[in-house]
Amino acid sequence: MGSSSHDQAARKLRWLVISAGAVISASLLAACGGASAGTSASGGTGGSGGGTITLYSGQHPQLTAAIVSAFEKQTGIHVNVRTDDGIVLADQILQEGSHSPADVYLTENSPELMLLTQRHLLETLPAAITSQTPAKDNSPTGNWVGISVRVSALAYNPSLISASQLPASILDLAQPKWKGKVAIAPTDSDFVPLVGAVIAAYGQQAALNWLRGLKANAAADADIETVVAAVNKGQDAVGVINQYYWYRLQQELGTANTHSKVYYFPDKNVGGIENISGAAVLASSSHKAAAEKFVSFLVSAKAQQILAAGDTFEYPVRPGVAPNSELTPLTQVNPAVLSVVGLGNDIPAASLLQQAGLT
Repeated sequence: MGSSSHDQAARKLRWLVISAGAVISASLLAACGGASAGTSASGGTGGSGGGTITLYSGQHPQLTAAIVSAFEKQTGIHVNVRTDDGIVLADQILQEGSHSPADVYLTENSPELMLLTQRHLLETLPAAITSQTPAKDNSPTGNWVGISVRVSALAYNPSLISASQLPASILDLAQPKWKGKVAIAPTDSDFVPLVGAVIAAYGQQAALNWLRGLKANAAADADIETVVAAVNKGQDAVGVINQYYWYRLQQELGTANTHSKVYYFPDKNVGGIENISGAAVLASSSHKAAAEKFVSFLVSAKAQQILAAGDTFEYPVRPGVAPNSELTPLTQVNPAVLSVVGLGNDIPAASLLQQAGLT
C-alpha cells in the first residue's frame, strides 16, 4: 500500500496500542496523528422542542442517514452525525474521556465496544432495550446492544481457482501454495476482529505464524473494498472479506459484470466468524434519555427493517425481521460464533499485526 494509506491504517490502530500500554515502534509513532472525525449533518429538521444528540457513527453513512431520518421524524429529536471509521471514533472517545461531546456510539465491530466498556466510558442500558435482541449479540454487562451481524468470508474468482480448491480453514492461506494468490487488508477495521478470532481459536503463536504466512503470500491492500474489486478483476484468486462487501460490489456492477463469488468457510471455521455491529450510550452524555431513545430505535422493528431493506447487506439481529432476500440465510452460512468476551477488545490482534509486520 502507499505511504498515505499506511499512515491512515496506522492511525486506525493507534488507539489499540495506546490502550494496551504497549511500546510503539518509532515508525508507527511517526505515522500516528490525532484522530479527527469528519462531521456531517443528518439532513433532517428534527422537529421542534425535541432536543439534539450527537452520534459518533462507524456504520455505513447511507444506512445511518436513513435510520437517523426515520428517528427524527418519529421523535422530533435532532441527531448530529459524526462519521468515521469505528476504531478512529473509539480513539476519539478515549481521548475525549468524560468531556466527549458524543451521546451515542455506533460501530461495526464489538471489540471497540468491549474496550470502551472496560474503560467505563459506556452507560448501562435499560433491560427494555437489551431484551429486544438476543443476549449473545449484546454486551454481557448491559453496556451496549447488537444492531446487526456480518460474516467473514472469501471472495474468489472461478476463472483462477475452482470451488473445490478453496481452503477448509483460514489458516490454510498461510501455506506456501497460496503465495501470490491472496489479497488481504490487514489494517482494515474489519480484518482486526478476524485476527482476534484466530487467536481465540488457535492461540497467539499460531495466529502470529498465520499472519507471517499471509505477509509472505498476500497482496496487502488499504481496505476490503480494494480486495474484493481486485478479486473480481482477476488480479487475485481469493481475498479475505466480510460477506457484505461482495454483495455491495455485485449490486454496484450488476450480475453480468460480477466475475467473482463468495465462499463461506465450512464446519464453523473461524475464517467465517460472525461479527456484531452495536451501539451504546456514553456515560458522559448530557442527554441520556434522548440517547437511549435513539439506541432503542436502532433495535426496533422499524429500524431493523430499514437495515434489512438497505444496501449494506447485513443481517438484522431483531427476531422476526427477515434479512435482505439476496443474502444466504445465516442457518445455511453456519458461521463460527464466539462470545464477545472471547473475541475480546482487539488489543492482542493489533499487537500481532505489528509483530508480523502488517501495520
